[in-house]
Amino acid sequence: MFHLSVPWWEFVARGLVVYALLLLFLRLTGRRQIGQYDPFDLILLMLLSNAVQNSMNAGDNSLVGGLISALTLIGCHTLMAHLMWRHPRLAHWVDGRPETLISDGQLDANVMRDQRLTADDVHAALRAAGCLQTHEVQKATIETNGQITVVLRNRDSLRTADTGV
Repeated sequence: MFHLSVPWWEFVARGLVVYALLLLFLRLTGRRQIGQYDPFDLILLMLLSNAVQNSMNAGDNSLVGGLISALTLIGCHTLMAHLMWRHPRLAHWVDGRPETLISDGQLDANVMRDQRLTADDVHAALRAAGCLQTHEVQKATIETNGQITVVLRNRDSLRTADTGV
């Protein structure tokens, strides 16, 4: 239970490598996968955790080994949060930047493609904001957490645009 089959520092080194690689891989998958968990995404996260377990613990199932791995991951996360707070450029690399999805009613297909958003994803965000069509939107932004925020046009300006007055 308390006997380690590998030196303590190997748990730390393995944890650091796994943390860095998962951070990189998840960043490359786009914001939708990070910000909106559906069953498909949850299955991926569960399988990832199981897949990297042995690479982190080197086959050691001791209590101490598990605690060292857990503390390493928590330490990495805390350190990254601190570094991202102090260095905005690092935060932009890790979290990305918000991107404008709809501007003045015009949907940007390139942003949809880059963020792997489907038309259903966009329409769901519009419905959640209380509109049905892109022409009702002043600006829609996909945030760094994957959520889509929508700012609706003034209803009076929509009536004017529709009537041509």
